[in-house]
Amino acid sequence: MTVNVFVLGLDEQNRRVLEDLPGADRHRILPLLRWEEIGQAHEVDMPALLALAERRLDTFEGTVDAVIGYWDFPVSSLVPLLCEPRGLPCTPLESVVRCEHKYWSRLEQRAVVPEAVPRFGEVDLDDDVKPEGLSYPLWVKPVKSFSSELAFRVTDDDGFREAMEEIRAGAGRIGDAFQWVMERVTLPPEVEKAGGTAGLAEEEAVGEQLTVEGYVRDGVPRVYGIIDSPHYPGTSSFLRYEYPSRVPEEAQERLTDLTERVISRMGLNDTTFNVEYFHEPDSGAITLVEINPRHSQSHARMLELVRGVSNHEICLRLALGQEPPLDRDGRYAVAAKWFVRRFGDGFVARAPTPEDVARACGRVPDAWAEVVAHEGEWLSDLPIQDSYSYELAHVIVGARDTDECERRYRECAGELPFTILDTDDRSRE
Repeated sequence: MTVNVFVLGLDEQNRRVLEDLPGADRHRILPLLRWEEIGQAHEVDMPALLALAERRLDTFEGTVDAVIGYWDFPVSSLVPLLCEPRGLPCTPLESVVRCEHKYWSRLEQRAVVPEAVPRFGEVDLDDDVKPEGLSYPLWVKPVKSFSSELAFRVTDDDGFREAMEEIRAGAGRIGDAFQWVMERVTLPPEVEKAGGTAGLAEEEAVGEQLTVEGYVRDGVPRVYGIIDSPHYPGTSSFLRYEYPSRVPEEAQERLTDLTERVISRMGLNDTTFNVEYFHEPDSGAITLVEINPRHSQSHARMLELVRGVSNHEICLRLALGQEPPLDRDGRYAVAAKWFVRRFGDGFVARAPTPEDVARACGRVPDAWAEVVAHEGEWLSDLPIQDSYSYELAHVIVGARDTDECERRYRECAGELPFTILDTDDRSRE
């Protein structure tokens, strides 16, 4: 029997991954809200998005068997808002908010894995005073954002005040809509007081960044993969995601234990998740960065190349009330998603064409590439960027080892020509 699976924010690249899953002839992938409709490039209107999605489900001439998503807010909140009234498997809305409100999440983390939590404090946006007891360098960010947007590293009081000015100006873009969601769950008094547009300051973590992917079914968390996330040297911007992780086995065991403990605390169920950490190789220290109540679509093709199936299948099986299969074999020993970046604004005078992308992918078996910055755009206008760089393109390759993986990436990236004018003269618009 064919089941109908609705996807919030369905985009073309993930549609292809979903349609390549084992047993694809038994499920029909249907868009619920298009990527352009979910509002990550502008203000988010949660009541309107929810009403639009409900109307499309209610008027669908067939069964609604599952609703899934793989994006951050607002998708992560829309999934339980749509599933719970229809009796479809999903994690409770409160567990999503508990994870995604950075201050609430830190409070819960500290209660169960204090050894992995940096010192932190909530910051009122009307007050530029650093929380007592915290030492520079600090990371300052809104309590709700995504993709490191409005996250700033500060080393003194002047930098703190400058960061707070930026956060104050931009926190409402996501925070106001998140507040609407917060009002639909029971909040601790200190979280209710902070609201959806407060700030968070926390002491800097050091080491190598990585991500633990897993899922929860029947209240039991299970880790199925650890992904390394190296940065461009001297920056906080990702160079690549690489699977499987190269951290020592002992560290992987501790990461798994920490993850299972904190995920159990957050109340997640019938959902995928990913937890980001820093691991300091010399001391062995592990610091938890954040918890996401969803899997990472950025890891989907990497996992497919190494494990034989993407993490989308795990999400799909959970949404259908099934136990996800994990034991599969892929074609490669290692895979990576590379980020082609620029560390400064500019005007994209030329970007790779579809023919350039096809040629780049043709250089390496099973390679995949996506252009993010398109001709005629200013990099500073691109949505969902970190605070210090701009993504130009993504390249995913599989290989026998890490050296071959890098060579294959460079072969592909060399066929993706960009011409970016290094100028601040926006009169070109």
